[in-house]
Amino acid sequence: QVQLVESGGGSVQAGGSLRLSCAASGYIGSARCMGWFRQVPGKEREGVATIYPGTGRTYLPDSVKGRFTISRDNAKNTLYLQMNSLKPEDSAMYYCALESRVRSSYEVCPTAASLYNYWGQGTQVTVSS
Repeated sequence: QVQLVESGGGSVQAGGSLRLSCAASGYIGSARCMGWFRQVPGKEREGVATIYPGTGRTYLPDSVKGRFTISRDNAKNTLYLQMNSLKPEDSAMYYCALESRVRSSYEVCPTAASLYNYWGQGTQVTVSS
């Protein structure tokens, strides 16, 4: 059984940085997409970064591109999200997730939350102005 546990959230001032970690246990493999998502109350869960572990190919939407970086340490089975130049609108609960579907290495991992099957409990990020 896959388990995902996030850590690293907290409160920071605008312009600051945080690094989120997601420790994974159970079989993850290298051909299933992983991603970071965020959600604020009353809004849908939004994908902010995805990665195909086998190749390291990443995808980030324009809202965070250039500020966020997703990476994975395969040896430690840990997913990271480095967040720089944080803005108040980045405040949210952040979740890591794993897709059950096995994808080909040429595919771009999706950001639709509905496609991901395993979720962590979340870690809160609060950015003050």
